Amino acid sequence: MQPLAYIPSPSQGVWYLGPVPIRAYAIMIIIGIVVAVWLGERRWAAKGGRPGTVIDVAVWAVPFGLVGGRLYHVLTDYQRYFGADGDPMRALEIWEGGLGIWGAVALGAVGAAIGCRTRGVSPLAMADAVAPGIALAQAIGRWGNYWNQELYGRPLDAFWALEIDQDNRPRLADGVTLDPKYADIATYHPTFLYESLWCLGVAVLVIWAGRRFELTHGRAFALYVAGYTVGRFWIESLRIDDAHHILGMRLNSWTSVVVFLAAVAYMYWARNRTGPENVGAAPDGDTPGGAPEKRDGASASGGDDGGGAAGTAKAGKPAEPADDASKDGTPEDDRPEDDRPEDAARDADRPGPAAATEEGEADDVPADDVPADDVPADDVPADDVPADDVPAGDGAADDEAAGVRSVKDGKQG
Repeated sequence: MQPLAYIPSPSQGVWYLGPVPIRAYAIMIIIGIVVAVWLGERRWAAKGGRPGTVIDVAVWAVPFGLVGGRLYHVLTDYQRYFGADGDPMRALEIWEGGLGIWGAVALGAVGAAIGCRTRGVSPLAMADAVAPGIALAQAIGRWGNYWNQELYGRPLDAFWALEIDQDNRPRLADGVTLDPKYADIATYHPTFLYESLWCLGVAVLVIWAGRRFELTHGRAFALYVAGYTVGRFWIESLRIDDAHHILGMRLNSWTSVVVFLAAVAYMYWARNRTGPENVGAAPDGDTPGGAPEKRDGASASGGDDGGGAAGTAKAGKPAEPADDASKDGTPEDDRPEDDRPEDAARDADRPGPAAATEEGEADDVPADDVPADDVPADDVPADDVPADDVPAGDGAADDEAAGVRSVKDGKQG
């Protein structure tokens, strides 16, 4: 059975450059990694992180992810490699396909955590930055299954059905004999295409939701995991390749359910986490000593915002000197009276003796200088008033202040 319109499968998935094989499956994986790193770098820079950090972390995450993905595939399909007719050496043939996304993400996260530790940044902040990039990498990588004609679904008679050559159709348990049920069926559900489009939608969802709801502290990554597992659950139900079943459901379907619940639980648990994240901010050219700059309200060290002059400088405002200290570090109260800025300003504004009226009235001193008869005696002893502030010849004020002090002394006695 073959419909009039369908998606043709490629005639080959490997080419040779001399003795070196160039495999389409590997090319798709590499392109996916490049796209994930590129998008991750842009999102990391938007967080205020140092350029190149995502690449450094990928140096750890990618090898760990490849090993983890292959281990998951081998362990869940161990009969192919360690069964009665299995060949253990085939477990190393990664180019033939077989990378479990669950193992790739799990062990890749371990490698990423190591990379983040070497760079001194938050693994959760890094996970949020690379989450949509990972989804795009999966969308691209699934096309490797197309080139290998593998992981397709049930038979389908539709214009979007995928043609599968007879050599790549399902086999019996011996792995050699063609399954009679599929011998004459040429087109199947293109599950690789379904998952590729689903992952593309998940990437868009994570980017939109991350901006709309300010998802931080690993919540954007958790949204990616939850979104992917929903799609993987229903796509898995279409596949007809060999798989372990538990209670009538494929192992990967159970894994999707468990991982989905874990991702949703984390999103709920971290719903109120909105504090600063350690993104290892790039040095600010205007900050002395290359101190990390602050962006988006988060300090590079992940701590609270600094106060005082330092906090003002980080916010882009000039630092103001403290009220009780001069520029040279000498406390204002310890400086000689003649050197105090407020005394100098006051002396400059005070009229000299020549400005007095012809009658020589000392009562015409400007109000800023506060004549002694207006100063409460309880607050300023007469003998402590600076000579420059008491008008000459105002002996009555001195006598009055002295009298008040005598009365006070008599009361205190």
